[in-house]
Parts: sequence; C-alpha cells; structure tokens
Amino acid sequence: MLSLNINGRDTEIRSDPATPLLWVLRCELKLTGTKFGCGIGVCGACTLHIDGAAQTCCTKPVAQLHGVKITTIEGLEGAEARALKAAWTRIDVVQCGYCQSAQLMAASALLKHNHKPGPADIDQAMTPVVCRCGTYPRIRDAIYEASGQTRR
Repeated sequence: MLSLNINGRDTEIRSDPATPLLWVLRCELKLTGTKFGCGIGVCGACTLHIDGAAQTCCTKPVAQLHGVKITTIEGLEGAEARALKAAWTRIDVVQCGYCQSAQLMAASALLKHNHKPGPADIDQAMTPVVCRCGTYPRIRDAIYEASGQTRR
C-alpha cells in the first residue's frame, strides 16, 4: 500500500503503483473535480498542484508521488483561491465548465508565485489548459481582478 498526501491529509492508496494519479483520485478516492481530458498530458484538464506547482496528473504513476503534497480542486484554499473563485463568479467565466477546475488550479499556482502577473505571465501559466469554449478573455479578466489589477 502507498501513502500520499492529498489535500493536507495522508491517504492510503490501494491501487497498483503504476496507476496514474488521476484514476486514483477519481475512482478510488472519489475526488471527481479533477477531470479526464486527453490521457496523455497535453490538454491540461487534469491539472492540480504537486508541491504547489500546477501539473497534469493523467500520466503520473502514484508510485512517483510519495513524499509530495498533492492539492486537488476540492482542497484548493487560501487568499488567492478565494479571490479567484469570487472573480470567476463575478465575471461569469464558466461556459461549459469542464476545464474550470484545471483553470482555477493553474491560475492559483500563478498568483501564489506572482501576485501581479502581466499578460505574458498569464499566457505562460494558462496556455497548458485548453478551454474548448474559448473563455480565455474572461479567464484573463478574472486573474487580473483576483490580483487587484485591471485588464491591460
């Protein structure tokens, strides 16, 4: 059995060590906020935080994650997360909603490390998460609002 730190709690995992983290979260632990998109780590739908950095988890075997802190959308907390969630709601960012947990995870990792990101910073942080509905302008507006800035 493996033990992983997920959302601040040590959690025993019964899955095979080669199982990707996404499937452990969704199937074994019933944490379904992290979404399946492509299964090869390129669409970003499965973005969460690993030791505070936004990363995809659909190809990461759980055996490689011992000793790291994993945060899913269910465990996303803090000032940045509250500001982003409020901005997301006020600006009405969500269209279909499928990518939104990943978008929030990427945006919160950005704001934790850069409290006043510029356009290039936002583009770099958010590009890995595909929004099929094209809500990128609203996502950018929400990130600016959450950081206390106005859109440039």
